[in-house]
Amino acid sequence: MNRLKEKYLNELRDALMKEFNYSSIMQVPKLEKIVLNMAVGNPRENPKAIESAVRDLTTIAGQKPIVRNARKSVANFKLREGMPIGVKVTLRGERMYEFLDKLVSIALPRVRDFRGVNPNSFDGHGNYSLGAREQLIFPEVDYDSIDKINGLDIVIVTTANSDEEAKALLTGFGMPFRK
Repeated sequence: MNRLKEKYLNELRDALMKEFNYSSIMQVPKLEKIVLNMAVGNPRENPKAIESAVRDLTTIAGQKPIVRNARKSVANFKLREGMPIGVKVTLRGERMYEFLDKLVSIALPRVRDFRGVNPNSFDGHGNYSLGAREQLIFPEVDYDSIDKINGLDIVIVTTANSDEEAKALLTGFGMPFRK
């Protein structure tokens, strides 16, 4: 079993139950899924960008992402409907906990001038979003194999009803929030 999942089941769940005075263990917030999204921009300029984004996201997440296509045509961006513009992967279960552990303990501390993640990036329903400027913060991505540095959106979806509950959950998992 993963280290973070074990911590949740043994310590964090009971602590959250006491902190928010839940009557049932089913009310305690938990992680539902983590969605990773990488946009590659205009595919006409670099047709291999999608392939390299798929390769990078596969090494980061441990499972193959799906290619996302443009839903609308936008003339200003020279974008047509159906063109591949990004890749996305949804992590659940063990892979989700492994990724969160890797993000909190290895990747975020590798960010240059890191002072913590923004505590205001909750959506009001207990979900947290953060962005990574480059995929190189993950140790398994080989620096030499990268064609172009891409950003990465990370969305952590929880079952929490409020941002306060979700923040307590993520803090318990070791998410380094800015003071």
